[in-house]
Amino acid sequence: MGDEEQKLTERGRGRPKTDPRDAETRLRLIRAGLEIATERGYVATGVGEVLRRAAAPKGCFYHYFKDKEDFGLQLIDAYEEFFAKMLDRCFENRALSPMNRLKAFVDAAKAGMEKHQFRRGCLVGNLGQEIASLSDAMREKLIGVMEDWQGRTAGCLALAQDMGELSVSRNVDELAAFFWIGWEGAVLRAKLELRADPLDSFAKVYFHLLKK
Repeated sequence: MGDEEQKLTERGRGRPKTDPRDAETRLRLIRAGLEIATERGYVATGVGEVLRRAAAPKGCFYHYFKDKEDFGLQLIDAYEEFFAKMLDRCFENRALSPMNRLKAFVDAAKAGMEKHQFRRGCLVGNLGQEIASLSDAMREKLIGVMEDWQGRTAGCLALAQDMGELSVSRNVDELAAFFWIGWEGAVLRAKLELRADPLDSFAKVYFHLLKK
């Protein structure tokens, strides 16, 4: 913890003059944290910068979060909720065939990166690269998120099998795990190169493999 964060911690022990305990302030802090962590990573996310970006009172951070680890855990929860909604919108879209639902997710995720000029990546992927600096609680939560994503994807692929889009001889759990291993790598490369080509390249190869 840096000097600035230490001072904020000490000041945060007392209740600020204005009560910051409202949902709007907490939401602004979470959003600011997600923006910074998806841009530069969790380790580089400082409490002071989060407060400034959220336009929140300096003393309020520790009214919402016990410490930075607690903040990180809540960031993961918020990101998981956001991402689950996007997956559900795509995977439960009955207007599309199951395979096209997975393609719709790829398009939606790519559009999200394009919206921010490829400067923001996946929070889970970013944290995975910083695993040596994270607590066991954060690591376990990240694993749980990835397993949830893989489970949803496996369900979509199983439906594709039921509808004849995917051979029943294929192992949907393995295909789902492979998708997320490759997709997270493609997201990292797209963020590095600031362009969509890595995402398009991975998707092209992945869906080609599913046809075999």
